[in-house]
Amino acid sequence: MSDKYVELDFAKLDIERQERRGCSEAVFCECKTPEQLIKIFRTFQEQGQNAIGTRVTPEQAKSLQENFPTMNYNEAARVVTLLQNEIKKVGEIAVCTGGTGDIPVAEEAAAVAEFYGSNVKKYYDIGVAGIHRLFDKIDEIRKANVIIAVAGMEGALGGILTGLVDVPVIAVPTSVGYGASFKGVSALLTMLNSCAEGMTVVNIDNGFNAGYSAAQINRLISGGKN
Repeated sequence: MSDKYVELDFAKLDIERQERRGCSEAVFCECKTPEQLIKIFRTFQEQGQNAIGTRVTPEQAKSLQENFPTMNYNEAARVVTLLQNEIKKVGEIAVCTGGTGDIPVAEEAAAVAEFYGSNVKKYYDIGVAGIHRLFDKIDEIRKANVIIAVAGMEGALGGILTGLVDVPVIAVPTSVGYGASFKGVSALLTMLNSCAEGMTVVNIDNGFNAGYSAAQINRLISGGKN
Protein backbone atom coordinates (compact mmCIF):
# COMPACT_ATOMS: atom_id res chain seq x y z
CA MET A 1 0.00 0.00 0.00
CA SER A 2 1.24 3.46 -0.95
CA ASP A 3 0.60 6.41 1.34
CA LYS A 4 -1.30 7.91 -1.61
CA TYR A 5 -3.37 4.97 -2.82
CA VAL A 6 -4.41 1.46 -1.87
CA GLU A 7 -3.84 -1.17 -4.53
CA LEU A 8 -6.38 -3.93 -4.92
CA ASP A 9 -6.21 -6.65 -7.56
CA PHE A 10 -8.55 -4.67 -9.81
CA ALA A 11 -8.33 -1.05 -8.62
CA LYS A 12 -6.09 1.59 -7.10
CA LEU A 13 -8.04 3.64 -4.56
CA ASP A 14 -6.97 7.27 -4.33
CA ILE A 15 -7.05 7.73 -0.55
CA GLU A 16 -5.13 11.01 -0.74
CA ARG A 17 -7.72 12.76 -2.93
CA GLN A 18 -9.55 14.33 -0.01
CA GLU A 19 -6.38 16.07 1.11
CA ARG A 20 -5.25 16.92 -2.42
CA ARG A 21 -8.53 18.12 -3.93
CA GLY A 22 -10.83 18.73 -0.98
CA CYS A 23 -13.23 15.97 -2.09
CA SER A 24 -12.86 12.23 -1.63
CA GLU A 25 -12.83 9.80 -4.54
CA ALA A 26 -16.19 8.63 -5.88
CA VAL A 27 -16.88 5.07 -6.98
CA PHE A 28 -18.53 4.63 -10.38
CA CYS A 29 -20.45 1.42 -9.73
CA GLU A 30 -21.63 0.48 -13.22
CA CYS A 31 -19.81 -2.56 -14.61
CA LYS A 32 -18.39 -3.51 -11.21
CA THR A 33 -19.29 -6.78 -9.52
CA PRO A 34 -20.78 -6.86 -6.01
CA GLU A 35 -17.57 -8.46 -4.77
CA GLN A 36 -15.45 -5.66 -6.21
CA LEU A 37 -17.70 -3.02 -4.70
CA ILE A 38 -17.61 -4.63 -1.27
CA LYS A 39 -13.80 -4.66 -1.32
CA ILE A 40 -13.67 -1.04 -2.46
CA PHE A 41 -16.04 0.27 0.19
CA ARG A 42 -14.42 -1.93 2.87
CA THR A 43 -11.09 -0.30 2.06
CA PHE A 44 -12.50 3.22 2.34
CA GLN A 45 -14.13 2.20 5.61
CA GLU A 46 -10.81 0.92 6.96
CA GLN A 47 -9.22 4.23 5.96
CA GLY A 48 -11.84 6.08 8.03
CA GLN A 49 -13.09 7.99 4.98
CA ASN A 50 -16.57 8.85 3.81
CA ALA A 51 -17.38 7.13 0.55
CA ILE A 52 -19.88 7.67 -2.25
CA GLY A 53 -20.89 5.44 -5.13
CA THR A 54 -22.84 6.46 -8.23
CA ARG A 55 -24.97 4.64 -10.81
CA VAL A 56 -25.82 1.92 -8.31
CA THR A 57 -28.42 -0.69 -9.24
CA PRO A 58 -30.94 -1.95 -6.65
CA GLU A 59 -29.19 -5.34 -6.74
CA GLN A 60 -25.80 -3.76 -6.04
CA ALA A 61 -27.30 -1.64 -3.27
CA LYS A 62 -28.85 -4.69 -1.61
CA SER A 63 -25.52 -6.50 -1.59
CA LEU A 64 -23.69 -3.45 -0.22
CA GLN A 65 -26.23 -2.80 2.53
CA GLU A 66 -25.99 -6.41 3.65
CA ASN A 67 -22.28 -5.81 4.22
CA PHE A 68 -22.52 -2.19 5.40
CA PRO A 69 -25.70 -1.79 7.48
CA THR A 70 -25.19 1.97 7.89
CA MET A 71 -24.86 2.58 4.16
CA ASN A 72 -27.58 4.80 2.68
CA TYR A 73 -29.07 4.11 -0.75
CA ASN A 74 -30.82 6.94 -2.60
CA GLU A 75 -32.71 4.96 -5.19
CA ALA A 76 -33.92 8.01 -7.14
CA ALA A 77 -30.32 9.26 -7.48
CA ARG A 78 -28.81 5.76 -7.79
CA VAL A 79 -26.26 6.84 -5.18
CA VAL A 80 -24.91 5.09 -2.08
CA THR A 81 -23.08 6.84 0.74
CA LEU A 82 -21.07 5.42 3.62
CA LEU A 83 -20.53 8.12 6.22
CA GLN A 84 -17.96 7.86 9.00
CA ASN A 85 -17.27 11.57 9.48
CA GLU A 86 -19.68 14.46 9.90
CA ILE A 87 -20.36 16.46 6.75
CA LYS A 88 -20.55 20.19 7.47
CA LYS A 89 -22.77 21.78 4.85
CA VAL A 90 -22.36 25.36 3.68
CA GLY A 91 -24.01 27.78 1.30
CA GLU A 92 -26.81 26.83 -1.05
CA ILE A 93 -27.14 25.18 -4.43
CA ALA A 94 -30.40 25.32 -6.39
CA VAL A 95 -31.13 22.21 -8.45
CA CYS A 96 -33.76 22.90 -11.13
CA THR A 97 -35.37 20.66 -13.73
CA GLY A 98 -37.30 21.37 -16.88
CA GLY A 99 -39.64 18.43 -16.31
CA THR A 100 -40.41 15.51 -14.04
CA GLY A 101 -38.54 13.17 -16.39
CA ASP A 102 -35.30 15.00 -15.60
CA ILE A 103 -35.55 14.33 -11.86
CA PRO A 104 -33.32 11.19 -11.73
CA VAL A 105 -30.34 13.16 -13.09
CA ALA A 106 -31.17 16.09 -10.82
CA GLU A 107 -31.34 13.78 -7.82
CA GLU A 108 -27.86 12.48 -8.63
CA ALA A 109 -26.56 16.06 -8.80
CA ALA A 110 -28.25 16.95 -5.51
CA ALA A 111 -27.01 13.85 -3.68
CA VAL A 112 -23.44 14.44 -4.84
CA ALA A 113 -23.52 18.14 -3.90
CA GLU A 114 -24.82 17.28 -0.43
CA PHE A 115 -22.17 14.59 0.06
CA TYR A 116 -19.46 17.11 -0.80
CA GLY A 117 -20.72 19.62 1.75
CA SER A 118 -23.44 21.80 0.22
CA ASN A 119 -26.98 22.62 1.22
CA VAL A 120 -29.35 21.95 -1.66
CA LYS A 121 -32.80 23.24 -2.56
CA LYS A 122 -34.80 21.63 -5.36
CA TYR A 123 -37.08 23.29 -7.91
CA TYR A 124 -38.58 20.64 -10.16
CA ASP A 125 -40.79 20.86 -13.25
CA ILE A 126 -40.26 24.55 -14.00
CA GLY A 127 -39.45 24.26 -17.70
CA VAL A 128 -40.28 26.48 -20.63
CA ALA A 129 -43.58 24.77 -21.50
CA GLY A 130 -45.04 26.62 -18.51
CA ILE A 131 -42.48 29.31 -17.86
CA HIS A 132 -44.68 31.07 -15.29
CA ARG A 133 -43.73 28.22 -12.95
CA LEU A 134 -40.10 29.31 -13.18
CA PHE A 135 -40.97 32.98 -12.65
CA ASP A 136 -42.92 32.06 -9.51
CA LYS A 137 -39.70 30.59 -8.03
CA ILE A 138 -37.03 32.86 -9.49
CA ASP A 139 -36.62 35.04 -6.39
CA GLU A 140 -35.91 31.95 -4.29
CA ILE A 141 -33.59 30.48 -6.91
CA ARG A 142 -31.56 33.72 -7.03
CA LYS A 143 -30.59 33.22 -3.36
CA ALA A 144 -28.39 30.23 -4.28
CA ASN A 145 -24.64 30.51 -4.79
CA VAL A 146 -24.77 28.11 -7.73
CA ILE A 147 -27.61 26.84 -9.92
CA ILE A 148 -27.79 23.47 -11.63
CA ALA A 149 -30.24 23.42 -14.56
CA VAL A 150 -31.23 19.92 -15.69
CA ALA A 151 -33.27 19.60 -18.87
CA GLY A 152 -33.95 17.30 -21.80
CA MET A 153 -36.09 17.87 -24.90
CA GLU A 154 -34.75 21.17 -26.35
CA GLY A 155 -32.72 21.94 -23.21
CA ALA A 156 -33.65 25.62 -22.96
CA LEU A 157 -33.85 25.88 -19.16
CA GLY A 158 -30.15 26.51 -18.59
CA GLY A 159 -29.95 29.47 -20.96
CA ILE A 160 -33.10 31.05 -19.60
CA LEU A 161 -31.91 30.75 -16.00
CA THR A 162 -28.48 32.11 -16.89
CA GLY A 163 -30.10 35.18 -18.39
CA LEU A 164 -32.02 35.87 -15.18
CA VAL A 165 -29.40 35.45 -12.44
CA ASP A 166 -25.95 36.73 -11.43
CA VAL A 167 -24.50 33.45 -10.12
CA PRO A 168 -22.83 30.49 -11.90
CA VAL A 169 -25.17 28.16 -13.77
CA ILE A 170 -24.20 24.59 -14.60
CA ALA A 171 -26.41 23.08 -17.30
CA VAL A 172 -27.01 19.34 -17.56
CA PRO A 173 -28.59 17.98 -20.75
CA THR A 174 -30.59 14.81 -20.24
CA SER A 175 -31.50 12.00 -22.62
CA VAL A 176 -35.22 12.65 -22.00
CA GLY A 177 -37.13 13.44 -25.20
CA TYR A 178 -38.62 12.13 -28.42
CA GLY A 179 -36.68 10.75 -31.38
CA ALA A 180 -35.31 14.02 -32.73
CA SER A 181 -33.73 14.80 -29.37
CA PHE A 182 -31.15 12.12 -30.27
CA LYS A 183 -30.92 10.84 -26.67
CA GLY A 184 -29.83 14.20 -25.30
CA VAL A 185 -27.67 15.49 -28.14
CA SER A 186 -30.27 18.12 -29.03
CA ALA A 187 -30.33 19.47 -25.46
CA LEU A 188 -26.54 19.34 -25.30
CA LEU A 189 -26.18 21.41 -28.49
CA THR A 190 -28.77 23.93 -27.31
CA MET A 191 -26.84 24.44 -24.09
CA LEU A 192 -23.46 24.63 -25.82
CA ASN A 193 -24.82 27.19 -28.30
CA SER A 194 -26.63 29.35 -25.75
CA CYS A 195 -26.05 33.09 -26.07
CA ALA A 196 -26.46 33.49 -22.27
CA GLU A 197 -22.95 34.35 -21.11
CA GLY A 198 -21.13 32.24 -18.58
CA MET A 199 -23.18 29.07 -18.54
CA THR A 200 -21.12 25.91 -18.04
CA VAL A 201 -22.29 22.65 -19.65
CA VAL A 202 -21.52 19.08 -18.58
CA ASN A 203 -22.11 15.87 -20.48
CA ILE A 204 -25.47 14.22 -21.12
CA ASP A 205 -27.06 12.81 -17.93
CA ASN A 206 -23.92 13.72 -15.95
CA GLY A 207 -25.53 14.77 -12.68
CA PHE A 208 -22.41 13.66 -10.83
CA ASN A 209 -20.09 16.17 -12.45
CA ALA A 210 -22.64 18.96 -12.11
CA GLY A 211 -23.07 18.29 -8.39
CA TYR A 212 -19.33 17.96 -7.81
CA SER A 213 -18.47 21.17 -9.67
CA ALA A 214 -21.29 23.10 -8.03
CA ALA A 215 -20.10 21.99 -4.60
CA GLN A 216 -16.56 23.21 -5.33
CA ILE A 217 -17.84 26.62 -6.43
CA ASN A 218 -20.24 26.86 -3.51
CA ARG A 219 -17.49 26.00 -1.04
CA LEU A 220 -15.26 28.79 -2.33
CA ILE A 221 -18.10 31.33 -2.30
CA SER A 222 -19.07 30.28 1.22
CA GLY A 223 -15.65 30.85 2.73
CA GLY A 224 -12.94 28.74 1.21
CA LYS A 225 -11.83 25.14 1.42
CA ASN A 226 -13.02 22.67 4.04
